[in-house]
Amino acid sequence: MTVLVTGGAGYIGSHMVLKLLDSGESVVILDNLSTGFRWAVPTSATLVVGDVGDQELLRSIVRKLGVKAIIHFAGSIVVPESVADPLGYYHNNTVKSRALMEVAVEMGIEQFIFSSTAAVYGNPSEVPVSEDAELKPMSPYGSSKLMTEIMLADAARAHNFRYVALRYFNVAGADPQGRTGQSTPNATHLIKVACEAALGKRPCIEVFGTDYPTEDGTCIRDYIHVTDLVRAHMAALRHLRDGGDSEIFNCGYSKGFSVLQVIDAVKRVSGADFEVRNAPRRAGDPAAIVAASDKIRVRLGWRPELDKLETIAAQALAWETHMPQFKHAS
Repeated sequence: MTVLVTGGAGYIGSHMVLKLLDSGESVVILDNLSTGFRWAVPTSATLVVGDVGDQELLRSIVRKLGVKAIIHFAGSIVVPESVADPLGYYHNNTVKSRALMEVAVEMGIEQFIFSSTAAVYGNPSEVPVSEDAELKPMSPYGSSKLMTEIMLADAARAHNFRYVALRYFNVAGADPQGRTGQSTPNATHLIKVACEAALGKRPCIEVFGTDYPTEDGTCIRDYIHVTDLVRAHMAALRHLRDGGDSEIFNCGYSKGFSVLQVIDAVKRVSGADFEVRNAPRRAGDPAAIVAASDKIRVRLGWRPELDKLETIAAQALAWETHMPQFKHAS
């Protein structure tokens, strides 16, 4: 039984592909390589370069390779960019997800795992935030993901189709074996940016907002190691294969760290003291968002294994240190 991984040459997708292959699964990747890399695709996986909204291509992949499950990562993920280009985000994240979903229903694929986001909650009134909290996205990015969740729920009610939507909190870190990591140029993820500053790849790091209603005035986030996140996907896949119902789960550690705390952690593991500059708030950034993760622990038996901030920072730094050798093969 083949698993189709959309966006499988990207950051989280490439970790997912490695985990599937390590578990003996047959994997096909669909990626347009706009933010993914050929070098991130293992030789034991099949890569199809194309667009997730191309339904004829999707039908061909499903027919020829016997796809039985889909893990959908492909999409755009930068909150400020979504504020500047909302229609682009609705097209890439929502319209194309609908196209993929339609092919899955048409071709009888019952198992669908969706890469959603904590951005669907907006600025929650209670922290940690649970899956049944009010959904009030503050950005087109969050809204585009929420719209896809709504379509998934409607499709599951109407068809022989089941899904798990995983609402990611802040994903960071790299494969502990050094096989892949976050490699996108001009990244906006805090831990990667801080690692780049520690290695002199950036002249400084900017802190966007120091006047939030938090202990040190900077935003608080729940950081989850990418390897623990893909383990959550494996648990979701087992759940669906065992006949489990459609579900939504938060993916986080139920622990929050401020921007300044994260920067201090990167400074500690790197031994570098880089410049930190204060900058205005960014549109669409909530003050604090931390996961209530008891549901996924109880229902899927998921337990984090790499949940120390220093571990996440150290492995992200290790990847950032040796990443250039891969770029020449991209």
